[in-house]
Formats: sequence, structure tokens, C-alpha cells
Amino acid sequence: MTTFKVCTLKELIPGDRQNFDYAEPKYILKWRLGKLLVSSRPGTNQPYLPALENRELLVKCLQNSPVRLVLLDPDISEDKLRLWADAGEQANKAVYLRLPSAHGLPRMRNPLSWGLKRVFDWSVAALLLTVLSPLMLGLAILIRANSSGPIFYTQWRVGERGKLFRILKFRTMIVDAEKYHHQVMANQKGLHKCKDDFRVTPLGRWMRKYSLDELPQLFNVLRGEMSLVGPRPWALYDAIRINKKGQKRLNALPGITGDWQVKARSNLLDLDAVNRCDLEYLHSWSLWRDLKILPLTMLKVISGFGAY
Repeated sequence: MTTFKVCTLKELIPGDRQNFDYAEPKYILKWRLGKLLVSSRPGTNQPYLPALENRELLVKCLQNSPVRLVLLDPDISEDKLRLWADAGEQANKAVYLRLPSAHGLPRMRNPLSWGLKRVFDWSVAALLLTVLSPLMLGLAILIRANSSGPIFYTQWRVGERGKLFRILKFRTMIVDAEKYHHQVMANQKGLHKCKDDFRVTPLGRWMRKYSLDELPQLFNVLRGEMSLVGPRPWALYDAIRINKKGQKRLNALPGITGDWQVKARSNLLDLDAVNRCDLEYLHSWSLWRDLKILPLTMLKVISGFGAY
């Protein structure tokens, strides 16, 4: 059985070791063969690392360590996950959620069909970006003219095998909307989507109705982080609320659209129900099914079905 070596801070940072706050540890770090496991405090007498709450220090730690990739336990809290994801990005280290193993994913069952799907993804995404570039330029101008702040919005999402990546969207909310997220969603038991979200701008509400804000995700497809069709990539605040069994679904390559979007969209926000819908899609996946979902998506988008 493979075991991880428990690290000390000195082993991870061969340089300056004097400027760290040795506060009560919030989690434990273990590493082996270039993989760093960050897990919640297990409540045993194992040696712990001091809390690394400072992003600058954490980046330095990662840059000066032999770590190639970071595995994050979902139990370490959303804020800690975001801290490690930001630091890993700055230190040029891949960051993953630690997920239960998943068997029978489409790419494993049908490698030839899956290869065709990926070629189709890249080809269609490139074509759509070329055709839709005038529309996307127009939307960018409208966003800049109607509200101050950046044109694009990025957010950490869970990708294939749990790899964290930044999803790209047109900004539809006020600047610093993330600061108010948990205030707005305090009573939301299911997926964190709110119909009367005060953070959404008037232009953003119109863009969301017709899914225009999601067009930049075509770049995520070209980068290999997403597919045109697949389970939606969940944000960290949704992913950490899934039970362990349901987390297997997060191993799949996410998509811009999928079964949930064409069947229910925002009319179905129950976490378990959405998870079951995604798992059913994965278990019965076929290239032909994906090809049927795409035109159905267009009909739903044009009608504004279930969007807010």
C-alpha cells in the first residue's frame, strides 16, 4: 500500500524559514513522488504543519518544493480550496480535488468513440469561435459600456479527474459579486442559483436568459478543459456539498451543455437529483446521444427555458 511521507515546513521550503506564523494547524500535508496531499485535520497525534494562511508564503512554499501536483481533500473548506488553487496557479502546479475512483466513464468504455468526440469538440469549438467572434466582440463592448469592471469573469471549477480549472464567462454581475455569494445563497439548499440575485446586472440578466455569457467557454473546450456536451463543471461551493458517493461524477470531463440543461436547467436545483441525471448520462453515453443534445440545447437557448 502506498503511503505518503509527512512533511515538515523546513523540508518544503529550503530557503528563508523565519517569517512563518506557527499558529494552530488547520490541515495536514503529506507528499510522495511529487504529489502533495492536503487533507483536513484527522484528530490523531501525527505531526502537523503550521497553518499556511498567507498566499504569498504558500506560493513560495510550492515554488521551492519538488511537488508536481497538489491533491486537495474537499473537506478542508471552500476558502482553503480557493487559497490552494490560487497559489498552485501562481506557482505553476496542477491542483486537483481528491475524489473517489470512478469506473466505467465514457472515455474508458468507448475509447474510439471518445476520441471522435474530442476531435468533434475541438473542430466545432474553433468553427463557432470564428463564426461568433463579431457577436462576442459586440457583447464585450456592451459590457464595458454598461458597467465598470472586467469584461470576463473567471471562477474555479472542477474538471476531469478533479482537476481545478478557471472557467471563462462574460461578466453578468457587479464587480466583486463573489463577496456577497454566501449572503445571497444563505437559504439555498440545492445548487447555488438564485432567481432574484441582486448582483446580476440588467444586461447580464438578458445575456443569461439566452446563455450568451457562456460563449467564452468555447476557449475552455479548445484548451481541453471542457467538452461541448457533458455534465456541468461544478463550482467549489457546490462540489464540496456532494456526498462521497456522488463525488465520483466529478471525475468526468465537464461540458458546456448536457442532459440537465435540456431537461430541467434551473428548474431542477436539488443536488442529488442533478447528480443522478449526470450519472445516468455518463452510464448510457454515446456519441449519437451527444449529437442529439446539441440541437435540443439550441431550442432551449432560443426559448430562454429555465434560465436566470
